[in-house]
Amino acid sequence: MDKAMFDKGLQIRKSVLGAEFVEKALASADEFNMPMQELATTYCWGECWGREGLDKKTRSIINLAMISALNRPHELKIHVKGAIRNGVTKEEIREVLFQVAIYAGIPAGVDSFRIAKEALTEMGV
Repeated sequence: MDKAMFDKGLQIRKSVLGAEFVEKALASADEFNMPMQELATTYCWGECWGREGLDKKTRSIINLAMISALNRPHELKIHVKGAIRNGVTKEEIREVLFQVAIYAGIPAGVDSFRIAKEALTEMGV
């Protein structure tokens, strides 16, 4: 593991998902799943999110669409909250989910709206 890239990824991950969420995920990791935490933090958050080509808001919008289309409700809820932290508005999230409903199917859109509403409600948005 590249320690510098892990540290960069950890900083970005905490800024998007919230320090409390990330620290809880790392604290609950054990010898079985810690390598996955390290992989995600280093490559997803350090190597990918740490690139200069797109800002965090744009990356959040892309993630919302992909995660919704892939039907990953747990990840979607986390990333809706991250999108809000990255400056994506409630209205923009709604528009992304409309696109998902058309291109990935109404069931994906319906589920995504439900999950997004839960996340927004939890955040008081």
